[in-house]
Amino acid sequence: MQVSDADHIDRLISCLFIALPFFVRGASGSKFLNYLNKHIIPVFDKLPEERKLDLLKGLAEISPYTTPQDSRQVLPSVVQLLKKYMPRRKTGEETNFTYVECLLFSFHHLAHKAPNATNSLCGYKIVTGQPSDRLGEDFSENYKDFTERLSSVEDLTRATIKKLTQGMAEHNKAMAAAKSDEAKDKIKTQKQNTTTGLHTCNNILAMTKKEAIKPSAPSSAPATATGVKRTAAGNGSNNLATKKGRGAGGMQNQLVNRALEGVSYGGRGVGRWRGRGRGWAGRGRGRGYR
Repeated sequence: MQVSDADHIDRLISCLFIALPFFVRGASGSKFLNYLNKHIIPVFDKLPEERKLDLLKGLAEISPYTTPQDSRQVLPSVVQLLKKYMPRRKTGEETNFTYVECLLFSFHHLAHKAPNATNSLCGYKIVTGQPSDRLGEDFSENYKDFTERLSSVEDLTRATIKKLTQGMAEHNKAMAAAKSDEAKDKIKTQKQNTTTGLHTCNNILAMTKKEAIKPSAPSSAPATATGVKRTAAGNGSNNLATKKGRGAGGMQNQLVNRALEGVSYGGRGVGRWRGRGRGWAGRGRGRGYR
């Protein structure tokens, strides 16, 4: 694939979103996912900026419907891309929160399908009883690295929420004082961008929770009779978490369980992203998704 071939990328995006309803109904998305993994993610930096968000949205949309085998294959690539946009320490560079949201959502669902892959990738142990758990190996450095990245993005997100909340109050005051329709339309657009940013930031915080969840905590996921217990723990941590999962998957990692608890795309529930843009990056730039 030629990364400069915008027409090729547009066709891929269109086909992916056209195919999504079929994935929801049980059709295999393996070919799309494998193509993204082999040909798109490795050259993501070189792709046109205006197409990156659509591709990440497509990846997030397909992630809940992947097979365990496909999830295990693509999860390492998603983790590496997530680390790029979720730096370990503050760098002073602008954070693209929409990219982070898409990638975290994908990570959660892929990790839920391939739980024993998280130990070697980010130090989160989920005991499934299979040799691939790799419980005898020390991945504490991976755990430290990943949790520091989560903490860093949480701090940035909270600071941004504070600014956005203050900005919304200023928009409301400006709207009350606006006289012309043109001025009101401009402020309305600013409020919409701010609302989108707040939704994005709140979703990120919901997906970066690291505290242990008590076994008795209520779940929005329907209970199943076929659930199998899994024990989740972070390397170098005493945190243990057990939580009822969906389907035969059983118990989920305390980091992963938030993915299935009403995390929304822009505050509208798990549905379709619409529109194109560079994503919401903390300065009201680009429309992101609606």
